[in-house]
Amino acid sequence: MKKVNKAQLRLGIFIPMALIFLTAIVLGLVAPKAFYDAENVIVQYAFDSWGWLFQLCGVVFLAICIWAGFSKIGNIRLGGENAKPSLSKWNWFAISLTAGIATGILFWGIAEPITHFMSPPDMLGLEPGSEAAAMFSMSQSYIHWTFIPYAMYSLAGIAIGYATYNMKKSYHISSTLYPIFGEKTKGWVGTVVDNLCLFAMAGGVAAVLGVATMQIGAGLNYVFGIQATKTVWIAIIAVIVGAYVISSYTGLNKGIKFLADKNSKLFLLMLAFIFIFGPTKFILSLGTQSTGHFLDNFFSQTLYLSPLDGSPWPRWWPIYYWAIWLAYAPLTGMFLAKISKGRTIREFITVNLILPAVFGMFWFMVYGGAALDLQLNGAGIWEAIQSNGLEVSVFEFLKNYPLSTLMSITFIVAIFVSVVTLADSMTSTVSSLSTTAHDDPEAEPPGQVKLFWGFVMSSIAIINLLAGKAGEISGIDATKQIATVAGFPILFLMLLMGYSTIKMLRNHKKNDVSYYPELEKDENTVVKTEKAI
Repeated sequence: MKKVNKAQLRLGIFIPMALIFLTAIVLGLVAPKAFYDAENVIVQYAFDSWGWLFQLCGVVFLAICIWAGFSKIGNIRLGGENAKPSLSKWNWFAISLTAGIATGILFWGIAEPITHFMSPPDMLGLEPGSEAAAMFSMSQSYIHWTFIPYAMYSLAGIAIGYATYNMKKSYHISSTLYPIFGEKTKGWVGTVVDNLCLFAMAGGVAAVLGVATMQIGAGLNYVFGIQATKTVWIAIIAVIVGAYVISSYTGLNKGIKFLADKNSKLFLLMLAFIFIFGPTKFILSLGTQSTGHFLDNFFSQTLYLSPLDGSPWPRWWPIYYWAIWLAYAPLTGMFLAKISKGRTIREFITVNLILPAVFGMFWFMVYGGAALDLQLNGAGIWEAIQSNGLEVSVFEFLKNYPLSTLMSITFIVAIFVSVVTLADSMTSTVSSLSTTAHDDPEAEPPGQVKLFWGFVMSSIAIINLLAGKAGEISGIDATKQIATVAGFPILFLMLLMGYSTIKMLRNHKKNDVSYYPELEKDENTVVKTEKAI
């Protein structure tokens, strides 16, 4: 096997996953209805049998992160006392924000608050368009888009960072399970874990590519009159893939850092524009009251499952969200660990959980609050969504503001840059996982492997959208299907990772080679003795 960037294929990871995804692509092309039906069976089983665990795990992961960040454990520095950061705090935050859920808040920042406001779950007895519906709408958006998703990412990031930099284990996701499985993490346990994570991430990225494609297509239609046909979808995905593969080729310190910096500044500009030109007083009043409602009802809304009434709402909203965050979590955590050496765990939680979560709350306060105000004053955003899909919501919203065409184009650019940034970081991580580059957090995987996974994830995205049409569901519901399929197996891995992380950090003085170098010698002595026996 020819070496490229000193990395070779891990055949036990690359071959099975390549076969699974290529088979899915062929099935989606030949029998899209069968592809959709297979997804639906898995999603229904995950919700019926394990929905309760999806809901609980989000709260559990958040609790673990709070403990790790704000107890004395938070003083532990990833890489040891003398480790130095490679990024400024701004670049670190910008990459964390844009490699996480940035694409999602662009799509859902208006679509979700309006949907819950005008169509709250029937079983809750809320009158559409009422103040009670507004409180539910805003607080539920905060739940879905702030602390819990970033807690999932942060838990995985702390676990991988600590295992890699402090315990001197390999840069593998499976290394986080060393306290449970020991040396087996270098064998079959590691292979199973890495295969599961690669499967989940490829499916998760495909879902986000699908969402971004639909929204860019809707924007092109609104601004330039280009109809969002299947051909246009394929062209949009091709451009996105070309951009993120080129960016991925340049590596972390060029492509991703540059994109994240510009994208974060663009986000701040867009936030300021709506806050200044929108209903500022209404935004502040609604944001203040809905924050109180969020704090008062956090647990009841986060854990809602409708077991008696049997509402399908939890399947299509919180379970979908938890599944897609779970699908991303291990490899996003792997990426966040890579850029966090030299930072304390408290700094890690602050920059990778608290600050992005607070930013997400402000985003939904401003965009969601302004959208609700427009709807109450007859703007017809909800009517446009019902006629043309959720993907048109932001462009229907922007029609009511000055410089609407310019802002719509800015949104299209922001969506494009956001999905390129996210897909760039995840393509690099998936490629690392399927090559020996994953042994070294500083190594870049081969360019050919990045090209291959870029092709696979983009193909799954477009086929899933087409399969959704064959199954007679909307494009966004099709992306929800594949996201849930991708995240379901990771639910169990993340629970194991949470338990293992607690064990690692509680036994810091027994595990941490970076602080206590003599442990590395002792461990090597034990390993050599075991081999001799």
